[in-house]
Order: sequence, then C-alpha cells, then structure tokens
Amino acid sequence: MKERSARLERALAAIDAANAADPTLEDGRPAALVYGERMSAELERLFPDADEVLRIAARGQHVERWTLPRNAYPDGREGYLAWRREQGRRHGARVAEIMAEAGFAPEDAARAGRMLRKEGLKRDAGAQRLEDVICFVFLRWYFPAFAARRDAEDLARIVAKTARKMSVEARARALEDFDLPAPFAAPFRD
Repeated sequence: MKERSARLERALAAIDAANAADPTLEDGRPAALVYGERMSAELERLFPDADEVLRIAARGQHVERWTLPRNAYPDGREGYLAWRREQGRRHGARVAEIMAEAGFAPEDAARAGRMLRKEGLKRDAGAQRLEDVICFVFLRWYFPAFAARRDAEDLARIVAKTARKMSVEARARALEDFDLPAPFAAPFRD
C-alpha cells in the first residue's frame, strides 16, 4: 500500500464523517460508510498503485447519497438516469469541497469530479479504474440481493451492461474472482 499523505487522510476522514450520518444501516453501520470502505478495499486490491485523487474518488463515490432519494425522481429508466446524473454531479461537487478543505489543488478536485460523473469512461484511465472498482464492489457485495429481485431476462441484461462498462483487464479478472454462472459469464469473455 502506498504511503498516505496528511491531506489524503484528511479527505478520507471527511468523507467518512459525512457518510457516518447515513440513516440507512448495513450490518449495524451507516450504509454509505460501509460502501465507501468497500470501495477503498476493492481499489487497493485491484489497483494498489492508485494515486490520491483516485483513492478519494473511490471513497467518495456515494458521499451523502441518501440526501437525494431515488423516489425524488420519476419512476422508469429516464427518471433513474436523471437521478443518477444528479448524484454524480452532487458527489463530484461535495468531494471537490472536501478536497479543497484538505489542501488539494483545484485541478485535482476537478479530476475527481470528472471521475465521479463518469466522464471519459474507456478514455480516461482514472475514470475507467473507478468504474472497474464500482463494478467489482457491486458483484462482490450487492449482486446476490440484487439478483434475487430480478427475473432472469432482466438480470442477464444488467450483467451484460455491467461487463460492457468494465475494462478488458477487469472483465478477465472478474472471471477469475467470481463464480459466475455460464449465462452471466459470457459477457465478461467478449
């Protein structure tokens, strides 16, 4: 693990403090805090050489997410996508604020914001690494409960979409790390 600077420690602690206010609990702890810890652990596993900006973006991926509930937007795909875009914008702005307070340069905060808004997927290495981590956290921690609420056709579509968002290297690693049933493994081989 890379040595952490004081400003990185301040930024991560501020994100954790913000996420500790999440009223939704998972295993008796604030869900957003647990998610942020999982993102950092998965980032460390997949990309131990990650720079500080990526480490902050990973930890801040869902910073204060509960403050804008999904039901604040219309049902359906368009409502979901609008909600998700706004969440990315909010997460980017909040992480930029935290980074400024921790002593990071504005260009570092802007880069973290682009990652959190998912700008440059497949073109920007940092944004793609963040997306790979997001997909691994989903598969490792949230997929079983998610799958239980979906029919087979819907689930196959979602798994294929998840695989398409990942880098070639991450798809190959997912096949090694997860025991995916044959129909779900196919998109990871493409």
